[in-house]
Amino acid sequence: MKIAMIGTGYVGLVSGVCFSDFGHEVVCVDKDPRKIEMLERGEVPIYEPGLDALMAKNVAAGRLRFTGDLKAAVDGADAVFIAVGTPTRRGDGHADLTYVMAAAEEIAAALTGYAVIVTKSTVPVGTNKQVAGVIRRVRPEAEFDVASNPEFLREGAAIDDFMRPDRVVVGVQGERAKAVMADIYRPLFLREFPVVYTDLESAEMIKYAANAFLAAKITFINEIAALCEKVGADVKDVAKGMGLDGRIGNKSLHAGPGYGGSCFPKDTRALARIGQDHAVPMQITEAVIKVNEEIKRRMIDRIVDLCEGSVNGKTVAVLGVTFKPNTDDMREAPSLTIVPALVGAGAKVRVVDPQGRKEGEALLPGVKWVDDAYQAAQGAHVLVILTEWNEFRALDLGKLAKQMAVPAMADLRNIYGAKDATKAGFTAYTGVGR
Repeated sequence: MKIAMIGTGYVGLVSGVCFSDFGHEVVCVDKDPRKIEMLERGEVPIYEPGLDALMAKNVAAGRLRFTGDLKAAVDGADAVFIAVGTPTRRGDGHADLTYVMAAAEEIAAALTGYAVIVTKSTVPVGTNKQVAGVIRRVRPEAEFDVASNPEFLREGAAIDDFMRPDRVVVGVQGERAKAVMADIYRPLFLREFPVVYTDLESAEMIKYAANAFLAAKITFINEIAALCEKVGADVKDVAKGMGLDGRIGNKSLHAGPGYGGSCFPKDTRALARIGQDHAVPMQITEAVIKVNEEIKRRMIDRIVDLCEGSVNGKTVAVLGVTFKPNTDDMREAPSLTIVPALVGAGAKVRVVDPQGRKEGEALLPGVKWVDDAYQAAQGAHVLVILTEWNEFRALDLGKLAKQMAVPAMADLRNIYGAKDATKAGFTAYTGVGR
């Protein structure tokens, strides 16, 4: 199959590379000439483990290339995927479809024969029919179908998620489009991974419903963690006991400083707004959004309490600022709420993150970036673990404690425990829900 992938952001690039590894001929398109030049040099603009090697393999095989010429990429394509950003629109919480509709107009002008126009971006219910309307308006004679194919990629594990998915969701209206999508995903079908075919609206809703449910699950265990602290329970044991129930499952039951990233915050807000527009308030989702913000602020108070009520003039060592490990993504990360609050309260903040500095330098002004946890801890009054990178899972706690002015730890990912921290020389320790 010949595939054009419009957009080389996280979803577009990972999807394009993986489709080429399926054996398809893929052209990835982007308007940013610097990004195209970078990709043509073999450089990956995002951090995703294994993506650089897989990209190089398929470029060398002649199945994958990059261009700024959308018209040439669309010419003769069997399927054109729209994988552009849909950020939260300022003022009302809706997903901003500006880039999606602009891509649809350009695709319409470039079509030379039948193609399936596939929306891979996360979009509100009804968007694919709007895309079809744009194409018909620009090119009334165009022969095409639209399809909805939402992505379910976890940053840091995206290649494995694409190659070994829990499911693939495809929303289509006709058999011809379904046949094209079946050919594209045939390698997964042959390996018996489930492909769910449904209508356009259901496919669009599945993405929002799934992300809102996962966000609710994370927020629920964070609320339980707060209660555990008051009643003397351990949230790790509670989560384990809950997760063994097959109806609940053990994923997304890790207490911490709140969810972040490119999907959950944006998609929960969009779903809440869709509900309001249709007079069906998403009350659980609205509560999840509210509680998640409260959890982040609660973490600030926890750090301040470890510093005897004030961080003014004190040194805070922060380990990890990306929203999760194995990514350089800072979007909506808890650190963007917590770290500025500490700086604003007069703290001297040192930060270490294996991949976060590239974005973090602009997003976290007033902090000092260092190379490792031990350098960050030198003379610090509190050590804060915000992201559970592997580099932070096996630290020499005794060495850290000796280097600090005050050996106190706010372990906001529950990597360690009070017993281990105290044994290593920490005089104060706090986790989450323990």
